[in-house]
Amino acid sequence: MTLTFAPARPRALSLLKPTGHLTLGNYLGALRPMAATQEHSDCFYGLADLHSLTVAHDPARLRALVAEQAATLIAVGLDESTLFVQSHVPTHSQLAYLLECVATTGELGRMIQFKEKGRGVDSTRASLFTYPVLMAADILLYRPEQVPVGDDQRQHVELTRDLAQRFNATYGPVFAVPEIVTPPTGARVMDLADPTGKMGKSGAVDGPGVIRLLDPPDVVRRKVARAVTDSDVGPGAVRREREAKPGVTNLLDVLEACGGSAEGLTTYGALKRAVTDAVVAELQPVQRRYAEVVADRAHVTEVFARGAARAREVTGPVLAAAYGAIGL
Repeated sequence: MTLTFAPARPRALSLLKPTGHLTLGNYLGALRPMAATQEHSDCFYGLADLHSLTVAHDPARLRALVAEQAATLIAVGLDESTLFVQSHVPTHSQLAYLLECVATTGELGRMIQFKEKGRGVDSTRASLFTYPVLMAADILLYRPEQVPVGDDQRQHVELTRDLAQRFNATYGPVFAVPEIVTPPTGARVMDLADPTGKMGKSGAVDGPGVIRLLDPPDVVRRKVARAVTDSDVGPGAVRREREAKPGVTNLLDVLEACGGSAEGLTTYGALKRAVTDAVVAELQPVQRRYAEVVADRAHVTEVFARGAARAREVTGPVLAAAYGAIGL
């Protein structure tokens, strides 16, 4: 069975894993560009709660993070897109099983992230081993022509292409095989306390170098004030030099990404004050909107219910075609 697919607009797809509080890095590097994409693409943005089950987790915390991130997606203006929670669209897990039936243990065992997370432990959850197949289902259900991907996820999208091609060759042409594209370089925000690592949302509840999207101004000010710089305090110390001055370079990147300017800044104190002002100004509209959104939980529920219904409508025919092709 061949499934025809001719969307009026190109499809954009992105799923966020609710493993922690969203950060300034998530906003500048992902959420803000996602909002800009809505104008010219048919966007599907989801919360990948099923992927959060691959490691030990607290069920109550997971539910709270999903609720917080759902409200945040609306607060940053993504409600022009189709918003959904992954577990509310059963086609994702249903297609994942069919794809597991064409995947091999050898190729899953070669996944770098599985090796890294399993290193030094006696055993891991089976879902950590198979989650790249669920990720493949996440993608193939929406039949995108292209998948923008960073280096950390390239191997998984290559597996997605392999599974689609193998399924099509074995059972019939059901899936569009997406092309891998390199996304435009977005703002890359590093941890203020350790500028060699990304400002990630997982891990500690409130890391000293992580600015949460919902941090109040006084917290932002304290974290920026404690940001790592270096011992160079002479003339020209405030300059971008990624290898020699990673902390200062990161602060300059954050300042520019938030609409500020480094012109005339000669001391680290002045730089940090400028960064604080720029970050607070960038986050305040989002935080005001977030407060409005959480005050109307019924609206959040309605937006995500509507999105899940559309996601089920769009992905249902793809799953049906895969079921028919494989003999079910």
